[in-house]
Amino acid sequence: MSSWYVHHSLLTAILLVAVFAAYKGGPAERLGACLNVLDALAVQTLQVASSGASLELGLLVVDGLMGIGLIVLAVRYTSLWIGAALLLQAAQFTLHGFYYVTHKPMDWLFAIVNNSVSWGLLLCIIAGTLGTWLVSRRAQNSR
Repeated sequence: MSSWYVHHSLLTAILLVAVFAAYKGGPAERLGACLNVLDALAVQTLQVASSGASLELGLLVVDGLMGIGLIVLAVRYTSLWIGAALLLQAAQFTLHGFYYVTHKPMDWLFAIVNNSVSWGLLLCIIAGTLGTWLVSRRAQNSR
C-alpha cells in the first residue's frame, strides 16, 4: 500500500474516532479525541510549511504539547486508556527526539513506529469511549 493511502486512512480514522468519542464518550474521551485532532492538524500544517531540521523540531514540539495535554487529562480524569495513551505518546516523543538529535533522515522504521503509535492512540480512545458508553448503558438499564 502506498504511503498516500496509509496517511489518508489514518487521517480519516482520526476524524471518525473523534466523532465516535463526541457522541458516545465522556468528557475525557471527547477531550482526548479533540487533542488528537488538533495534533493531526498541527502535524499537517508543519509538513506543508516546513522541512528538514525545522520539521523535526516542530514535530518534537507538537509531540511535547500532546504529551502535556494528555498529562492534564490524566490528572483530571483517572482512566486506564489515558495511561496507555501517555505511554504511547512518550514513545512518539522519544522517536522524534532520537531522529532530531542524531540527524537521521526519516526512514521506513520511523514511519512504521510513528504510524503504529498513532493507530495505538486511536485504539486507546476507542477503548475509553466504549468503556464509558457501556457503563452509561448499564446505568440506564439498571434504573
